[in-house]
Amino acid sequence: MKYLYSSVTALVLALCPIAAGAAEATKAASLTLDASKPGATIDRHIFGQFAEHLGHGIYEGVWVGPTSTIPNTRGIRNDVVAALKAIKVPVVRWPGGCFADEYHWRNGIGPADKRRAGLNPNWGGVVEPNTFGTHEFMDFVEQIGAEAYISANVGTGTPQESAEWLEYLTAENTVLAQERAANGHPAPYKVAFWGIGNESWGCGGAMSADYYLSQLKLYSRFSRNYLNGQKMQQIAVGPDGGKTEYTETIMKAWRDKVWSWNIDGLSLHSYTVNGWPPAKKATGFGEDDYASFIKETVGMDDLIKTHSAIMDKYDPAKKISLVVDEWGSWLAPTPGSKPGFLMQQNSQRDAILTALNFNIFARHADRVRMTNIAQMVNVLQAMILTDKERMLLTPTYHVFKMYVPFHDAKLVPVSIDAGTYAFGDIRLPRVDAIAAIDKNGKLWLALTNVDPNAAVGIAVNLPDVHASTALGETLTAPRIDAVNTFEAPDVVTPKAVKLSVSNNKLAFTLAPQSVTVLGFQP
Repeated sequence: MKYLYSSVTALVLALCPIAAGAAEATKAASLTLDASKPGATIDRHIFGQFAEHLGHGIYEGVWVGPTSTIPNTRGIRNDVVAALKAIKVPVVRWPGGCFADEYHWRNGIGPADKRRAGLNPNWGGVVEPNTFGTHEFMDFVEQIGAEAYISANVGTGTPQESAEWLEYLTAENTVLAQERAANGHPAPYKVAFWGIGNESWGCGGAMSADYYLSQLKLYSRFSRNYLNGQKMQQIAVGPDGGKTEYTETIMKAWRDKVWSWNIDGLSLHSYTVNGWPPAKKATGFGEDDYASFIKETVGMDDLIKTHSAIMDKYDPAKKISLVVDEWGSWLAPTPGSKPGFLMQQNSQRDAILTALNFNIFARHADRVRMTNIAQMVNVLQAMILTDKERMLLTPTYHVFKMYVPFHDAKLVPVSIDAGTYAFGDIRLPRVDAIAAIDKNGKLWLALTNVDPNAAVGIAVNLPDVHASTALGETLTAPRIDAVNTFEAPDVVTPKAVKLSVSNNKLAFTLAPQSVTVLGFQP
């Protein structure tokens, strides 16, 4: 391995822009792909989004209203729609979050000037105008080409309210369907996922697992999708991080259930926070904060293993998905912003965190079939930031776009000699990688160098792969806390990579703190 690296270093540095400025202190790693043994499908829903009525996530982020001077289609920002279409968003979870368990859908339908406004006590105590409601959300997901994941109100709602919302959305030739038509949409809507509550162990009602189970059975029984031929998956509230009570209770009940209720998924919420309340800085942080954040992030793997083991006990056929429908970094709010709006900057550290989570989810693709990062626009680890008419793409957005080839691709086994990144008493694999074959038979490789100080010379072995070229992109930055701003929007943006494959081998150099995705071709 060392000989291979040293013999090609000069050629690599000449060919590969990844290596620019990173020739000193270069480490080594190697990996082998076995493309002859494709495994589980990496469900495209793993790359899902989450949009809550929180801060400027909906209002100003997605919705500006049809009379706005900001270009829009029926009130929805055209620039945001175009950006989200480019990353092929598969699914959006809405309306929350904690907001969902105080959301009454009837307040958000009908003529906008007649809708009942209310308060948003969870997030800043601001007025919720309800101008963005059911029809606007369904219009939005249609515009970006995504599916709808709607969270029903279990906390302050009733099974009847939930059932009537689904009837309003999906039925034909009923009184509620006629009301929907009168409000501008004669055809039924397609609802792919129906969430029964949110964080019922916490902001959704502080329910015990047994009490939530009693509510789950009721809501599930009467959650009917009336649209013929469309399968709707019901997602139950699951664990809070590493706590296992909900997982045990819900899965055991599902195994022994009667015919009248069912679920298709169990949710898991876990953020990278490094202590509560969130206080870590989004910018201007040091390597100590970076290393501890990455350590907590890779803990997602053990978390999934813990809950998957319980699910396997009751569901060995893996019929029930583990749905990580809230994940991402949760940092101190941007100075000067409203604390309850959860606005934070988005750095190269967030890009690394994103790639590592994607790789973990992909390696558990037999059980993890949907995730939803928190959140899509202007909130927490956002894809997009807006400021009036201006829009900004974050480092996290770029990683989502780079990973588009992995949507519905089949995972390929990777064996890796990753080396070690060390800081203080933290020890982590220096390089992380996944590979997959897409629907057209093309092989893709994603690599992340978590080391912010050292480049890594990579030797990739490709037995049984007939390729001469690897094309792709790399995302790196001058500093691990580098961000894009409205004044300097391209500090962290992907750069094109073109490399040669010779004798089923590829050698190149990964820049420090970088994410790289390559596609192989003849």
